[in-house]
Amino acid sequence: MEQTKTTKNTRTQGESLSAALDTIKKSVMKVIENIKSVIYIDTSKLEYLMAANIAGGHVMLADSHGVGKTSLAKALAGSIAWERKDGALEPFSRIQCTVDLLPQDILGYNKIDGKQYEIKFHPGPIFAHFVLCDEINLLTPKTQGSFFQAMEERNVTVEGKTYDLPDPFFIISTMNLKGAHLFPLPAPQLDRFMIQLSLGFPTFEDELAIIKQHGRDDGWKNFGPVIGAAELVAYKSYVDRIDIHPDVVDYIARCVRETRSHSEIQTGASPRTGVKVSRLARALELIRGRSFVSVDTVKEIFIHACAHRLVLNDPSQSKEKMLEEILKRVPVERR
Repeated sequence: MEQTKTTKNTRTQGESLSAALDTIKKSVMKVIENIKSVIYIDTSKLEYLMAANIAGGHVMLADSHGVGKTSLAKALAGSIAWERKDGALEPFSRIQCTVDLLPQDILGYNKIDGKQYEIKFHPGPIFAHFVLCDEINLLTPKTQGSFFQAMEERNVTVEGKTYDLPDPFFIISTMNLKGAHLFPLPAPQLDRFMIQLSLGFPTFEDELAIIKQHGRDDGWKNFGPVIGAAELVAYKSYVDRIDIHPDVVDYIARCVRETRSHSEIQTGASPRTGVKVSRLARALELIRGRSFVSVDTVKEIFIHACAHRLVLNDPSQSKEKMLEEILKRVPVERR
């Protein structure tokens, strides 16, 4: 009798996941199509962006200026119907980074209440569910450090007191690759981003379309939210239910470790990398309607999730080519 009951529960859970996969796939595709109505970008990159969000990771958009990094972040945030309760913090905030920004401008500060003569904490813009950090490498190293604790521990400490950040908490940051007054991000901070994406320059046809659509004031006229914030939060609970075979985990670990013994790589990927890759892979399979992680999916995302974490002996060399070689060289062990 107990065995029959267990079998029945297992089958019910499987059917529930199957139904959820179809719903999540359709819902996420709706968001992707909505973003593509105003941003000209590959669908696969939008899938990576959505997967990182659902997996609970943070995203770095690194590219030349003017290719649409900020617009992409704005489109993602605008595709979500945020439910703000009275007295609650803003669900979405934007931090426009400049060289004169200080840590308290991001984290918040203590201030004496004029009426009660009490010290009260005034939260900064980082206290939001969705934070757009625009042009993060314009910040000085001291201010860049404001994000270390927030990104990893989901809280901030101001004058010895720790404050929890909202749940969920998601940072999408943009970084210019060229320009004046730029401060490189330290390796430990880059390591906290689940994935780094580059939009690249559009094709000639897409550039014509961009000029036609965004060369007028009403380019975003018909744009609006297509999914509720509660739905997106609910999808996060399904990530752990996506199966990842021990052989796939073994492959991820071997690829990560291989970066540490490569003769051309000065600093290889940290153990955090494998965690991020495995979780991103699960989330990507989830939004594509699949219940398990394949090695092909790991190979597809590995470079995007790993390259920004490496430090090369010769910066002029290609991190992507080195990682491609590693992916080809490391075998998939069958247990």
